[in-house]
Amino acid sequence: MKDDKSIMVTMLPENRQALIDAETSIPTGPTVSVNEGQKAQNRTYQDLLKNKTDEFNFKQLATSEIWEIGLDGSKKLWKNAAMYSYLSVSPDGNYIMVGTVHEPFSYIVPYYRFPSTTTIYDRKGKLISELVKTPLLEELPKGFMAVRNGPRNLRWRSDKAATLYWAEALDGGDPAKEVEFRDAVYEQDAPFMEPKRLLINTKERYNAIEWATDDLAVCYNYWWNTRNLRTVFFNPSDNTEPPVVFNERNYQDQYADPGNFVTKKNQYDRYTIQIEKGQMYLMGEGYSESGKNPFIDSYNLESGESKRLYQAKESEMLESLVMAMDMKEGKILTRLEASDKYPNYFFRDLDSGKLTPVTNFENPIEAIQNVHKEVIKYKREDGLELSATLYLPVGYDKEAKEKMPMIMWAYPREYKDKQSASQVTSSSKEFTYPWYGSPIYWVNRGYVVLDDAAFPILGEGDEEPNDSFRSQLVGNAKAAIDAVDNMGYIDRERIAVGGHSYGAFMTANLLTHSDLFAAGIARSGAYNRTLTPFGFQSEERSYWEAPNIYYEMSPFMHADKMKTPLLLIHGQEDNNSGTYPMQSERYFNALKGLGATVRLVMLPKESHGYVAKESIMHMLWEQDQWLETYVKNKGKEIKP
Repeated sequence: MKDDKSIMVTMLPENRQALIDAETSIPTGPTVSVNEGQKAQNRTYQDLLKNKTDEFNFKQLATSEIWEIGLDGSKKLWKNAAMYSYLSVSPDGNYIMVGTVHEPFSYIVPYYRFPSTTTIYDRKGKLISELVKTPLLEELPKGFMAVRNGPRNLRWRSDKAATLYWAEALDGGDPAKEVEFRDAVYEQDAPFMEPKRLLINTKERYNAIEWATDDLAVCYNYWWNTRNLRTVFFNPSDNTEPPVVFNERNYQDQYADPGNFVTKKNQYDRYTIQIEKGQMYLMGEGYSESGKNPFIDSYNLESGESKRLYQAKESEMLESLVMAMDMKEGKILTRLEASDKYPNYFFRDLDSGKLTPVTNFENPIEAIQNVHKEVIKYKREDGLELSATLYLPVGYDKEAKEKMPMIMWAYPREYKDKQSASQVTSSSKEFTYPWYGSPIYWVNRGYVVLDDAAFPILGEGDEEPNDSFRSQLVGNAKAAIDAVDNMGYIDRERIAVGGHSYGAFMTANLLTHSDLFAAGIARSGAYNRTLTPFGFQSEERSYWEAPNIYYEMSPFMHADKMKTPLLLIHGQEDNNSGTYPMQSERYFNALKGLGATVRLVMLPKESHGYVAKESIMHMLWEQDQWLETYVKNKGKEIKP
């Protein structure tokens, strides 16, 4: 908004009371769900509505009014009560796009797939246009690239006063259909009475647009199955002008990333791509085999040639380019850090290289800053190059090379090509941050820590990564252990593995199908894939299409093979798709029934990640006790 008014959303007081009243006036009656032959292959969502009581409570919590609040404290009701999902103000402040949610609700999909309406109002709240009415969306075609029909991703053009744009599927939202173009992007100017106008057709699924000028914008479209990302220039004022491909690559290929276009604020206080005398600018992370060396390029629109204006040099400090402050003057905001030096911000002059300090933060964490830290590289048995960040215990004598216990922490990721799977994006120069879920604390307890160990699951061509999930998992783990063992730092009989979410799933599989570890820690995981039958993580196939995959990948199905001590931790209110608390509870019961050494810790009022100080401290204590008992002192009797 350009004046002294703002818009605030606030819950109705009477709705709060209604929610309280609901405690003593709960709707009763049977819960009935019906399907009349349609295919509704939805992911396994958590925390869905389950009955009429949930519906009633949802309406109370989701209903609000919109009030206009002046900076002088004045206020007036702008819109009456409804289940508002979002508000978006046009760049000139004259129009407001409002989303509302409606009944009927669903018990199988989240609220953002309930019926909804997108409406445009003027500043005074007058109805201008009811743009889109979307029905309940319980059925979608199969695949990660499936989308609904009709307008989606409605946004304001950042370079225009009040112009909306959106995408619509040209393939019926079905990725299985063979079509020339997947999506069309349209626009419509205020007051939204004229027919929509085509901006561009995209060969793959539309993702985003960055605006520059009346005759230049950048459109991104991608395809998950091939990991392909296509970036094209197009003329938003002339849809007969063919788009020009600027870059096309595997979006997991970090080494080939050309960077992001530099933007600046326009007259509407919105960001658009900066163009100076026919030149655009890109800032990139600069990942390569030699490490991370951020860069700034200029791109000549007429010749299509790029020129490197700046690239960080190898030094003791790691540089990260934050934003361009003034490209005309060559002024960049940058950040410098080292493993033992807390990150601080500087203005960098690109011409002279001069650095002007902006911040002077002191290092608040000294206990772990003097440990040895390095990024190690090694190869899997099949030749795939891997990497991990290695920490040695505080005070460790590298010359003596005493063999210490080790904890390895990892998270599997799926790839479609070896080159992307082998790339390194971590640096030994990164400041060593402890965080609640990190294993880094155990360098102070005499452990070698192998963090962010690469666990690529590769499926090239027609092969899916999960077709060989277990064997690749074990291969990744063995390669990492061999690499550190060859350096002479660890006792192979005293190694633990841990992970969170899909990393927990990894941990349970490794303990079940290998004898590489003394113990494991699995937090907030899923262990029975038949409970997520319509896909999980990066698996698109359903259980009925690939039953062997679901069976072989589920640690629950092989609980009788578990012989290694496993600590299970889970939040009682986990809201993440697929990782129901029941997953850990049922897995624990299976392991217990089969005589395995296992401990289950359920953290009250915690979700997929943990927040409360009490929960985090208890989690750390549980992990420490587990490691001390089954790893560091493996085979020893510990006195209470």
